[in-house]
Amino acid sequence: MKVMIVVTHLLGTGHLSRALTLGRAFVQDGHDTFVISGGMPASQLDSAGMTLLGLPPLRSDGTDFTRLLTQTGEVADAPYLKARETALVEAIRSFSPDVLITELFPFGRRSLAAEFNAALKAAQNLPRRPVILGSIRDILAPPSKPSKAERAEEIVCQFYDGILVHSDPDVVPLDVSWPVSDRLNQRLYYTGFVAPKAPAPHPNEVGKGEVLVSAGGGSVGQPIFQAAIKAARKMPNRRWRLLVGGQDAQERITHLSQFIGDAPVTLEPVRPDFRQMLPLAAASVSMCGYNTALDILQSGTPAVFIPFDDGKEVEQSLRGKSLSEMPAIEVLPSKDLDGNALARAVAKVVSAGPRSVSDHGFDGAVKSVEIAKSLVERT
Repeated sequence: MKVMIVVTHLLGTGHLSRALTLGRAFVQDGHDTFVISGGMPASQLDSAGMTLLGLPPLRSDGTDFTRLLTQTGEVADAPYLKARETALVEAIRSFSPDVLITELFPFGRRSLAAEFNAALKAAQNLPRRPVILGSIRDILAPPSKPSKAERAEEIVCQFYDGILVHSDPDVVPLDVSWPVSDRLNQRLYYTGFVAPKAPAPHPNEVGKGEVLVSAGGGSVGQPIFQAAIKAARKMPNRRWRLLVGGQDAQERITHLSQFIGDAPVTLEPVRPDFRQMLPLAAASVSMCGYNTALDILQSGTPAVFIPFDDGKEVEQSLRGKSLSEMPAIEVLPSKDLDGNALARAVAKVVSAGPRSVSDHGFDGAVKSVEIAKSLVERT
């Protein structure tokens, strides 16, 4: 079976990371897997076994997802966007997938609707139409007005055979964040949560007993790192390790290093072995994106979540609220973030100790493969 996944991450790398986790599950099941990424390069992510095509890259202007920038920071003009659309359509025609999966669209990425719609039409017009699926996380950005939800539903009904909802309906049903009509509900396939295999403790015990601070692959996490340096000074007997991601990571590391002084802080770029460090860590400090939350649940590491809530973003706050009742988890709103508050929150979760860990419900990637295969067999 030939599988194509189309994804564009505009802020951070969470969407691409989840798409690659799906891709690995298809590869492991023996399928020819082609991932098309329209966001910024993210070489630290594992794409082994897949064909990975990068479109001319885009990123958002901070939290303004309607203002799209090129890799060099210029506003993406019409020819640039048309070049992406042309490359995407040509890839679909050349690869001719049996399964086409679009990540987030049409429930998001409305600023890229032209290229996604062109891709969907190209797929429909192939000699053998593929099974077309959407792929969405547990919590979406709620539509700002009913017409946006109505338009998304129209696109689903016109093009899609199903929507893979990477959640458990008994834990976080889609209607927590998105209006689900009877018509849309008939196309929903809940997969469980999409996560890699639970991390094994680091063989070299890197990160043992430390507070690990991460903030995704974008620059929006800088206030978290600044507060962490201040918090570390208040806990001199505990080392804090700050892992900085993004295209400008080295520049931001240089900026942050001037504030460290005698604070017990290690400052370095994001590491591919981060997940292996988590089980041995004293605590984790991070935002509350989908992938990060699952890493914490799988590792049992005490955690302080600082949900990303700039602009009108509510997804991470909703997710944090759903996790806040669990032991050894604290949610610190960004408006309350400072060194004192962060130090208190970390001390509280460390004293609460690690949580028990369940391996149930994290096989959403495998379930997605099973769903896709069953739909192909019906056609």
